[in-house]
Amino acid sequence: MKEFELINHYFKGRGITRRDVAVGIGDDCAVVDIPENCQLAVTTDTLVEGVHFFPDIPARALGHRVLAVNLSDLAAMGAEPTWISIGLTLPAVDMTWLEEFTEGLHEIAEYYNVQLIGGDTTQGPLTITICAKGIVPKGKALTRSGANVGDWIYITGPVGDAALAIESRKRGITLNPDQVKRVTEKLHYPKPHVAAGQVLRGLATSCIDISDGLLADLQHIVDRSMVGAEVDINKVPISDDLRALDDENLREMLSLSYGDDYQLLFTVNDNNRSAVEARLVQYGVQAICIGQITNTAGTVELYKDGEKYSISEQAGYEHFN
Repeated sequence: MKEFELINHYFKGRGITRRDVAVGIGDDCAVVDIPENCQLAVTTDTLVEGVHFFPDIPARALGHRVLAVNLSDLAAMGAEPTWISIGLTLPAVDMTWLEEFTEGLHEIAEYYNVQLIGGDTTQGPLTITICAKGIVPKGKALTRSGANVGDWIYITGPVGDAALAIESRKRGITLNPDQVKRVTEKLHYPKPHVAAGQVLRGLATSCIDISDGLLADLQHIVDRSMVGAEVDINKVPISDDLRALDDENLREMLSLSYGDDYQLLFTVNDNNRSAVEARLVQYGVQAICIGQITNTAGTVELYKDGEKYSISEQAGYEHFN
């Protein structure tokens, strides 16, 4: 199967068709209509075999994952996902693999009402780049730079399970079959909090998704907002599987310094706390308060059992580090 046969068979004409797409796959560019009084949110992520995913990840899971991580970025901005384009580099054409990969990709795209409108295919080491677009009411996008002193720091759910799935393979951490299944599911099939992001528009003062680690991503908010933060690590939610680890230092590292959770981390002022908690519950999301914004600019301070605390590994994930 050659390039254009591949595109026509696995991508063109599959998935949903949105009315705001004037020109989709098949031309030099896609053309879309942006609603009046809305702005375009654009994000791009590249996933490379051996760096962002294990070579033996099921193709269907990879199709889900590559799109989910981009939708999480849109969710962190409070945007409604609309269109995606894909750059797919393959070592060879494996029709069984492609069928499963595109099945996972189209499945999550249809769930979030997103249309694939273009892209590119090339030959080389397995690499997938997604450019995802979304719309947000003008002036209503969430950013990292709006946190104010006194705001409360919230998270949308547990962290550390994806990290446990990765490190159980790298370090040989012993898990029972049920634990392996649960944490691997979290790693392979992350759930972007798209609805929660839109709920937070006009209520949250800042927002980011946890892709590189809770503390590293909180540091981005602190730096962009020119504030500080205090976090009570006892309040950071973790699963029973992670809590079952005997090694406390490893447990803290996986929950605080690792990434791949794609929970939303956001700040809210006193006046909006109740509204945020009540509205998110309607979407099945429990907002958990883990700390507060302070005036110690650029500093994230940790507390445990009421005392200042430090962990051995805090940096979070960073390429070329």
